[in-house]
Amino acid sequence: MAATTFPFFLSCKATSLLHSSVFLQFLCFNFLVVAAIRDPELDFEPRDRASLLRFRAAINDPNQRLSTWVGPKCSNWTGITCENRTHKVISINLSTSNLSGLIHRSLCELSTLEILVLSRNNFSGSIPSCFGTLKALKTLDLAQNRLQGVIPDELMELHLLEELVLRENDELGGLIPSWVGNFSSNLQRLDLGLNSFGGEIPESLLYLKSLTHLDLSYNFLSGTLCDFRQQLVFLNLASNELSGTLPCFSASVDSLTVLNLANNSLVGGVPTCISSLQTLKELNLSFNGLKYEISPRFIFSEMLLVLDLSSNDFSGPLPSEVAATTEKSGLVLLDLSRNRFSGEIPVRMTELKSLQALFLSHNLLTGEIPARIGNLTYLQAIDLSFNSLSGSIPLNIVGCFQLLQLKLNNNLLSGEIQPELDALDSLKILDISNNKISGEIPLTLAGCKSLEIVDLNSNNLTGALNEAILKWSNLRFLSLAHNNFHGALPNWLFSFESLQFIDFSSNNFSFFIPNGNFNVSSYLNIGESETNPPLQQSLEIKASVNLQGNHELGFEYRLLSQVGIDFSYNLIGGEIPMGLFGLRGLQYLNLSHNLLVGEIPANLGNLWSLESLDLSHNSISGQIPASISDLRNLQLLNLSDNRLSGLVPGEKFFPGGFTGNPELCVNDMNSEGCRAARNFPAASGQMFEGEMEKGLISGVVFWVSAVVTFYVSVFAFFLIPRVRNYILRPLRTDL
Repeated sequence: MAATTFPFFLSCKATSLLHSSVFLQFLCFNFLVVAAIRDPELDFEPRDRASLLRFRAAINDPNQRLSTWVGPKCSNWTGITCENRTHKVISINLSTSNLSGLIHRSLCELSTLEILVLSRNNFSGSIPSCFGTLKALKTLDLAQNRLQGVIPDELMELHLLEELVLRENDELGGLIPSWVGNFSSNLQRLDLGLNSFGGEIPESLLYLKSLTHLDLSYNFLSGTLCDFRQQLVFLNLASNELSGTLPCFSASVDSLTVLNLANNSLVGGVPTCISSLQTLKELNLSFNGLKYEISPRFIFSEMLLVLDLSSNDFSGPLPSEVAATTEKSGLVLLDLSRNRFSGEIPVRMTELKSLQALFLSHNLLTGEIPARIGNLTYLQAIDLSFNSLSGSIPLNIVGCFQLLQLKLNNNLLSGEIQPELDALDSLKILDISNNKISGEIPLTLAGCKSLEIVDLNSNNLTGALNEAILKWSNLRFLSLAHNNFHGALPNWLFSFESLQFIDFSSNNFSFFIPNGNFNVSSYLNIGESETNPPLQQSLEIKASVNLQGNHELGFEYRLLSQVGIDFSYNLIGGEIPMGLFGLRGLQYLNLSHNLLVGEIPANLGNLWSLESLDLSHNSISGQIPASISDLRNLQLLNLSDNRLSGLVPGEKFFPGGFTGNPELCVNDMNSEGCRAARNFPAASGQMFEGEMEKGLISGVVFWVSAVVTFYVSVFAFFLIPRVRNYILRPLRTDL
């Protein structure tokens, strides 16, 4: 009996030990599984990983931003976020990664994806229709790529979507789908700005209760602007073709902070109900057909930071109500330019303590500039040009010590330039042209050492040039034309490194063109055989403003200018310095109506970039250099009324460009030999004036917001009166 019991006892014990071992192994396995689940860095779902690798293989990644997409740890993969428990991909953010190619369909296999951001890349092709299978998606951001085609209807299956951002894909367009206001009751932000959408705004968008941010700017949308029935926070419909009158936006009375309807075809007046939008920070109605007076009952929001009513047809007095709440008002930009406002500038505007930009140009304003304007100590830009303002420049203006731009041109201002203006040592742009300013340029203006653009043309200024100008080391453009300056041209005249254009025409300068150092300015010396540096066409001024999304405002003075020199209509004698004809970047040269003698320098052919040359009405003799045939860009040539002789080289014909040179012989293709230039028709007196009007100098001042708002220009202006053609287009700058 004992013998049989013992083996049985051992067998039971062995069985018990075996069960214990299996149980321990089971516990260990569960512990490892739990540990794996709780540690998000151990791995992520294999199928999601494989889908991402297929996406990477199908695109171009020149900066190797996706080189970290190796190994088992999801947290090490750039731009990828996995869910802690399931290890499945829930977020992809590859913004600004310089990726290109087609968006691969493998992303559609990520069934739990909630956020997909591929903005600021170079993806092309169409939006994959399979994105409609990503039922968990809450954010889809494909902005600033090169996508094309239409919005696929399959996206209407994304019922949880909260943000749809497709802005800045130029070839993405068609009609905005009618379902866009119905497919998701969670949609808060819709941004289709800067695309090619046409047709009308879908009615469904007017009633989507969840919508707070709508940007359809810079498209081709048409139809009548209707009111929106939800509580919007941000509405930007700028630069479309919308018509009709302004609605009241009464549903958004307690929520709307940005309302931008600029550059459309809206008509009528501004209804007083707009003043009920008490949370409004930006109101931009510029570039429309709005008219009538601003009602005195219109009280602007105390929260308003930006008011732009420019380029409309408003009339009557300037709305002094804009300064009605001076204690709380934080207005940063006020632009009422390019309207028909009349009367005087209200003194109350000088109480806008936070104002950084004041634009009242191109109106019918009269009276004097308020003496208290210096109270606006934060001002960076003032433009009162193209009005009928009189009196002198108020000395108190030096209180605007942060001023970067002062434009008072095309008024009836008189008096002298006050020496105290040297306190504006940050000033970059000074334009007081086309007034009745008299006296000399004060020596103290040497203190304005930041000046880059100075336009004093068409005044009654006199005296000789002093060395105050020499202190403007950043000088790019200088016009003293149509004044009464006299004396010799100084030797330091070409010593500015950034000089692009200088105009001393129609004065009484005498003696010689200084044969100084012509090699200083990089713009005057760059030629077509070298790598051209970008011509500095604008000056940018930034102002701080807390708009929706923490944007900045930029005020830009655009200089659309040739690189040129104009000394015409003076009393300058002597010979033309050879160094002047070595300026390979020079595009425009006018030395006409002077007392120049000698011959045309033989190195004329070095002016590779020259487009217009006028040496007429001098006493230049000798032959025309054969190298003139090398000037391939030359469009206008006037050598008339000199003492030139010999044969005109080359085959290019410039009507009237050689008359008044009895000894000059022009090839005659219809007969043997040549005929005298005097037998050709005289040059039109307006020929070179027309060339100037083609765009020697043109200025545009406008402001833009950087990121998602402020893409409409504020105003345009001219630098010199002879130039009337200007380019005005909205500037988009990412700040």
